Amino acid sequence: MNILMPTDFSENSWNAISYALSFFKNVYTNFYFLHVEPTEWEQDEEDLQTVQVKAKNSATAFQVLLERLGNQQLNNKHQFYTSLERGHFVDTVREHVQERDIDFIVMGTQGASGYKEATVGSHSTEVITRVKCPVLVIPENANYREPKNITFPTDFNISYKNKVIHTLKQVCHFNESALSVLYLSKKSEDLTERQEGNKAYLKEQLLEIDHSFHYTRNDTLEEAVQSFVTSHDTQMITMMAKNLNFFQHILFHPLAKKISYHKEIPFLVLHE
Repeated sequence: MNILMPTDFSENSWNAISYALSFFKNVYTNFYFLHVEPTEWEQDEEDLQTVQVKAKNSATAFQVLLERLGNQQLNNKHQFYTSLERGHFVDTVREHVQERDIDFIVMGTQGASGYKEATVGSHSTEVITRVKCPVLVIPENANYREPKNITFPTDFNISYKNKVIHTLKQVCHFNESALSVLYLSKKSEDLTERQEGNKAYLKEQLLEIDHSFHYTRNDTLEEAVQSFVTSHDTQMITMMAKNLNFFQHILFHPLAKKISYHKEIPFLVLHE
């Protein structure tokens, strides 16, 4: 298993690293830590000196990170590698995904700047929407709880490709998790023929793992998710990036005070 972990050396980034170490504890894993310095500098001497200082500071920060990892209980199934790059963040992440055959990207939601008014940080948002690789997003307030219950909100409007099914089953096998497929709707109406077909296919493909299907109707999708994950003690939420409108409502817009899942529960975003 190859895991890419973009880091800005913040405590939120460290929290994501700690979560990943626990989540993949039973899996032989190569962790690739990546720090990307932006290229907002010109070719004059002063800017070059600034770049050199930043590179030195980042190298030192990586050393501190490795020392911090060394203070953890070591897992002989895990190997660690570091990479310091300069360039456009998303392009660099995409290159590493391709070159290192990355299976999952794991990252914190915001980093050093904190949440402010956003539910998901700008770097996380860019990676989720522009890099076709499963992304596990760890909120800053998320403490590791073994994900025995994973919730998969869906509306059955899109087909489920083999890669998505494989990733779903793979994640459930990591920690022997049960998958709750949650059908969300704003209206009380029967499924269309297409929805019924997608549901039947998904049900057939999930036979080898512990799973269940649930239905809830609510005018506000975020409230429906909040109610379900609370009542079912959910430790992780997974969604498909392809279902963009549905996906954006649940992950990017839950700013109401009574909505807390985006601050506490990790999100696994699936790509085809």
